Amino acid sequence: MPKRVMQGVVVSDKGDKTVVVRVERRVKHPVLQKIVRRSNKFHAHDETNQYKVGDVVMIEECRPLSKLKTWAVIGVAGATGVPAPTDV
Repeated sequence: MPKRVMQGVVVSDKGDKTVVVRVERRVKHPVLQKIVRRSNKFHAHDETNQYKVGDVVMIEECRPLSKLKTWAVIGVAGATGVPAPTDV
């Protein structure tokens, strides 16, 4: 069975080797028929403590590492090694 991969924003890096990642999804409201944002927070394993608050990261499902941690950070989202263009 393939592992789930999600993209989210780091909202906390207080724990040792742990980051909290907020994953947002957009769904249509059943009554109002309007697009609304829903979010969930996941505790993810960060072995080197390199990710900080505000980083956009990819997380992958893994075996349970603790009571709350069942995800691991696999890298920065959209990291291609090419620097982002700057507006001049």
